Amino acid sequence: MASIFTKIVNGEIPSYKIMEDEKHLAFLDAMPLVKGHTLVIPKQETDLIFDLNSEAFKDLFGFAQKVAKKLGTAIPCKRVGIAVLGLEVPHAHIHLIPMQSQQDINFGNERLKLSPEEYTEIQEKIVKA
Repeated sequence: MASIFTKIVNGEIPSYKIMEDEKHLAFLDAMPLVKGHTLVIPKQETDLIFDLNSEAFKDLFGFAQKVAKKLGTAIPCKRVGIAVLGLEVPHAHIHLIPMQSQQDINFGNERLKLSPEEYTEIQEKIVKA
């Protein structure tokens, strides 16, 4: 059965896309820790990030670096944090999180509930950056 991220890649589930190329997709997290919390995934479904071959692994992190630079420009923050957990969805993914403090990257925090308008506003800011 395809992961929720594969369904997003295939257009079966809508998302707020930030950046895309032939192998990767970046989109806003549906349950963000902070505004701008973005997920970066390889389009090819692979459960564990360390199961990617070396080239795919480097390409994924190179793509994430480009997305993080856009995030840091668009969302006022002290830095963009990065986390790889992989417990929520069986599809390799990187969390990019605009941070004001270390507490912003605490996955035990309550998640934000944003309106579609807020998601669209954040998406537009990052895409234009």
